[in-house]
Amino acid sequence: MTAICVITHISTSDVIDKVSRRIRKQGIDFFLEEVRMATGQTEKDSTNQKLQFAPFSSALEAGFWHQLTQKKLNEYRLDESPKSIKGYYYNGDPAGLPTRLTLEFSAFDVGPTPARCCPALGTLYNMNTFEAFKTCDKKVILEKEANEIWQAVQSETVLEDPSLLTKFILLTFADLKKYRFYYWFCFPALCFMEGIQILQPPVPLEERFSLKQIAALQGSYDDLCNESGTTAIPYFLIKCTGEAVSVSSLQNWNTFFKGQKQVTVGVYDPCTLSQHPGWPLRNLLVLIASKWGSELDALEVLCFRDQTLQGKRSVQHSIVFQIKLPELSLSTGCPKSVGWEKNQKAAMGPRMVNLSECMDPKRLAESSVDLNLKLMRWRLVPSLDLEKVVSTKCLLLGAGTLGCNVARTLMGWGVRHITFVDNAKISYSNPVRQPLYEFEDCLGGGKAKALAAVDRLKKIFPGVSAEGYNMSIPMPGHPVNFSEVTMKQAQSDVEQLEALVSAHDVVFLLMDTRESRWLPTVIAASQRKLVINAALGFDTFVVMRHGLKKPKHTESAGSSPSSASCTPASASSSSSSTPAGTALAPGASLFSNIPGHRLGCYFCNDVVAPGDSTRDRTLDQQCTVSRPGLAMIAGALAVEMMISILQHPEGGYAVASSSDDRMNEPPTSLGLAPHQIRGFLSRFDNVLPASLAFDKCTACSPVVLDNYEREGFQFLSQVFNSSHSFLEDLTGLTLLHQETQAAEIWDMSDDESI
Repeated sequence: MTAICVITHISTSDVIDKVSRRIRKQGIDFFLEEVRMATGQTEKDSTNQKLQFAPFSSALEAGFWHQLTQKKLNEYRLDESPKSIKGYYYNGDPAGLPTRLTLEFSAFDVGPTPARCCPALGTLYNMNTFEAFKTCDKKVILEKEANEIWQAVQSETVLEDPSLLTKFILLTFADLKKYRFYYWFCFPALCFMEGIQILQPPVPLEERFSLKQIAALQGSYDDLCNESGTTAIPYFLIKCTGEAVSVSSLQNWNTFFKGQKQVTVGVYDPCTLSQHPGWPLRNLLVLIASKWGSELDALEVLCFRDQTLQGKRSVQHSIVFQIKLPELSLSTGCPKSVGWEKNQKAAMGPRMVNLSECMDPKRLAESSVDLNLKLMRWRLVPSLDLEKVVSTKCLLLGAGTLGCNVARTLMGWGVRHITFVDNAKISYSNPVRQPLYEFEDCLGGGKAKALAAVDRLKKIFPGVSAEGYNMSIPMPGHPVNFSEVTMKQAQSDVEQLEALVSAHDVVFLLMDTRESRWLPTVIAASQRKLVINAALGFDTFVVMRHGLKKPKHTESAGSSPSSASCTPASASSSSSSTPAGTALAPGASLFSNIPGHRLGCYFCNDVVAPGDSTRDRTLDQQCTVSRPGLAMIAGALAVEMMISILQHPEGGYAVASSSDDRMNEPPTSLGLAPHQIRGFLSRFDNVLPASLAFDKCTACSPVVLDNYEREGFQFLSQVFNSSHSFLEDLTGLTLLHQETQAAEIWDMSDDESI
């Protein structure tokens, strides 16, 4: 029997030692008393026990991090100043759960606290860099919050708003590219130098209160909550008179207790341990000691725990204990404070949550793309309207060298809607110059460019909404009247192109030939769509925006864009500041400050109509032979021009910037809004000419648009099936040529007579 007793004793001690070592390793020494009680071992002298508290454990829901992300991106940006947030704690958890303070998606709102929960006021310090997060002076932050609590105690503000006693600090760094969030919680608590002596250790509520008193306590507490317009009160006063129990708020201390030397206070306790109170009690005891401590011999504390299981309410797992408060004067400085939470390894340090593992990778990619753009706005261009860019729908006519580079740059700007139109297939020469294609795309005759480009865009960024159309664009000088089938196909292609232009905001002309740009130019001009045109030579390029015709209902005989005509020209704007439409001062340039509706299109500088430019041409004449870097430069400039136009308050109607404007105040947040950019790679030079719309233009002149809008495909088929003389006769170019020729003959005859 003795041996058995010894063995049992050794076994119990071993358990305690092992658990003690484990608990100390975790840094939770206050749990030791709970272990001793569970194994039947207690302290011999309870009068020397000091009160210990179960600290809060932070509980952050995924919704909180989502809201923080949105706040960071759209509101905080680079602002690191403290922000007010709120959390809550609950006192009805079953035994075994930690003392939790919860933050969810509503932490940033002013809205109500969840039912039967107490609010906790917090301060968020969100750092912009991980280095700032690590080097932030935690001691200073804690002392600042502790001083605010102490000042609220001194000024008695906490009597009106007891939630000021339960505050927290949240230090964070959000790595929004990887969706990793680093955080460190602090629950500031003011401390007594010598600790708090326990006079009577914690006991269950039913050992101190009778069943009738417990029922009365529940009823009185509920009544106090109703009077306060809430469902939970963090701190309250308790007084028993026989079987009756009355409760009151802290601000009624003097009238409620009337000089009693032993009083009972209640705390809404989120802790589930049977021998320890939760963290919210700490600052309450500092308040009581500093304000009424000298009047008390003993203080009884009720840790009120209100649990509902299977529809049945019970407060009997609440605990009651009695303590002796140390002396604490309001005249002294702020007491020492503690509160930084330990990490998962029980060390003083931050925690990290990685949400990328449980998030859709596509969503992560989209957030990262948005972040790159928003960083640009936060740091450099605060007025940048990214929503206008992201929502723009772009139609790319041509999926070759220019089309591929334009698409990549558009995606870099966050454009989500991109549509390709092309009828070619990928050949072996394409992948090295066209970055959306690979060698495998050339095999088996080659994939359709428009469709392959869409597939590659979605692989690069799944968040893009891309479509591809493998179709031809009917062209002047390329007859379609070979048969009824070819006519119907041409009509179908025209209708498809008209629908595509209508469904998009910006049309990019990125084709190989001049005549392939004619039909989209006419359709876009008629529909008042912004057109960005890019064309390549060997070492030269032109990027331009077409003049955007005014809406028909705003045009008048005197101010119609078509009424402002001139002979075809392409000249740099002068530095004159004469507004368009006013009389020109002597020596002022005709091309100064041309508004967007008077700018010319790609065909306005030509005095011949487009025709079949590939007929009877050699291989080097049929292909676009240019320096390899030229398409990347022109494609990027085409997109950047579009972005600048979108940022201008007048959009496509913006006055054209010229080379002379480079030293002036830019009209947009991103700089100039030119009509044309003409580049010369051989001398690494760009110029910014501007030209007026030509009243005899074969694409955007009033007579062409009127015939197209009145006759539709019937007019277009005449253009396709006729020689270039049809458009020249229609627009008056033929007559202009004849007059010019007659004038030359007349000049020659005059010379001969002389």
